[in-house]
Amino acid sequence: MAEQAPSRHLTRTARRVAAAAVSVVLAGGAVACGPKDEGAKSGGAPQKGGTLTVLNSEPQSDFDPARLYTSGGGKVPTLVFRTLTTRNRENGAAGTKAVPDLATDTGRPSKNATVWTYTLKDGLKFEDGSPITSADIKYGIERSFAPELSGGAPYLRDWLVGGDTYQGPYKDKSKDGLKSIRTPDEKTLVFHLRKPEGEFPLLATQTQFAPVPRKKDTGTNYEEHPVSSGPYKVVRNTGDGEHLLLERNPHWSEKTDKERHAYPDTIEVKSGLDPAVINQRLSTGSGADAAAVTTDTNLGPAELAQIGSDRELGKRIGTGHFGYTTYLAFNPKVKPFDNPKVRQAISYAVNRRSVVNAAGGSSLAEPATTFLPNQKSFGYTPADPFPAGRTGNPDKARELLKKAGYGKGLTVTLTHNTAKNFETSPEVATAVQEALKKAGITVKLAGLEDNDYKDKIHSIKDEPGFFISRWGADWPSGGPFLAPIFDGRQIVKDASNFNHAQLDDPAVNHEIDEINKLTDLEAAAKRWGALDNRIGEKALSVPLFHPVYKRLYGKDVKNIVISDWDGVLDISQVAVK
Repeated sequence: MAEQAPSRHLTRTARRVAAAAVSVVLAGGAVACGPKDEGAKSGGAPQKGGTLTVLNSEPQSDFDPARLYTSGGGKVPTLVFRTLTTRNRENGAAGTKAVPDLATDTGRPSKNATVWTYTLKDGLKFEDGSPITSADIKYGIERSFAPELSGGAPYLRDWLVGGDTYQGPYKDKSKDGLKSIRTPDEKTLVFHLRKPEGEFPLLATQTQFAPVPRKKDTGTNYEEHPVSSGPYKVVRNTGDGEHLLLERNPHWSEKTDKERHAYPDTIEVKSGLDPAVINQRLSTGSGADAAAVTTDTNLGPAELAQIGSDRELGKRIGTGHFGYTTYLAFNPKVKPFDNPKVRQAISYAVNRRSVVNAAGGSSLAEPATTFLPNQKSFGYTPADPFPAGRTGNPDKARELLKKAGYGKGLTVTLTHNTAKNFETSPEVATAVQEALKKAGITVKLAGLEDNDYKDKIHSIKDEPGFFISRWGADWPSGGPFLAPIFDGRQIVKDASNFNHAQLDDPAVNHEIDEINKLTDLEAAAKRWGALDNRIGEKALSVPLFHPVYKRLYGKDVKNIVISDWDGVLDISQVAVK
């Protein structure tokens, strides 16, 4: 996987963050507070000590910084692996900023953003007390290129000079390794890029930037005991991440790490659990579960409806937003979707109110009229190129169909996932079907099992003309959101393709390159927003909604922080005493 184009991998983040929605009778409760509510931080100031339990459905597999697909921090890996930069550990939009971690700053770019220089902080140490050097970070990055350790974020293969052919240190025995990463001394790293990349500080939050001491590298077995640079070290890893036991790293110093608090003495991660069981245990809060959290399991619509009026339980629901969009995708190579007026008609016919209800209601989904999520960091600029209100405009849709030559109506097939994920699933497909029927469009539903669905929609050869899809960004910016979907140079013909419209517009491609040159990310965000609106006018997709995450945490958990980077509780901040 690591040798493919970046666009092949971006949905892996989305899959891991996407929550399971399940039905279970909870012990009462009220809908719900966000992370800024006073109830989330009640019970006095956080203190050190105790054991935090993490209850997850997905195992923390491949616990090796080269193989993980994690950016920004906030989840289990951030407790063990520090990186050059990390995200600002604050609630909401403030948490979408990159800040220094191992480095003294977020990086110093050359004039054209093709060279980035970092200096390490003083006093950095591994769990065995040995110093962390620039060579350790360079080696950590180099081993992420090894085919044996595939699975991590692929950007460096595309961005670094020579990265497209480098095979990692196990095959390359040369002294210099990947020459585009220079280490002139023990505290300095210099990265040479093939093209301008103003968002390099955001990329540097990926776990591939974690230091790895060459002498302690055990290859594919490294995940069993990776050497910690963070506040906790791995003392046990069984079942390929199903059970992780973390204890304090005595050589970590808060003086060098202003982002992690490391309140608990011990953190125990238990995974492979049924989502219904997780929510029931968090709701009841018996024994160790009183000091438990989850980083991957949502409350579903049935659960929220059952919660009722228990105010105390309501105080233990954290609300998060992740940069994520569910949308209708068109393949213009397939008739009748080659006709822009047909695509526009469907855009007008969609009833977003019914779609949101199908996705779990307004507590779990927000209607979307732009491809970019409605967050400033992405460059969100309000727009609606085919304004039809919340319930659609079937009359306008019929008018466009008539102009397109389908005055007597039209029959199309909509491909969707059969998985009950409340995003690309039958409920949402049915809502679209019912709305389009009012505009004279008969929709036949073609449901596919999860793996078949993914294989079909990401294959240029087999891609249907009309399907439900979703996209989540690797970091909060318009770049990793728009480029994989609309950059013509990221069309993949012989593997997984995400540019569903197969759009290869020189003007769009050029603007993507121009924005990537900007190191002023606020200025870049405005350009991403404008580009999103320009692409939206082409009616190549119909944005439907952005998900909202609602997650329970134990009654003895304090200091809840949920940023807009990934919308999940940041376990590096919580206390249990």
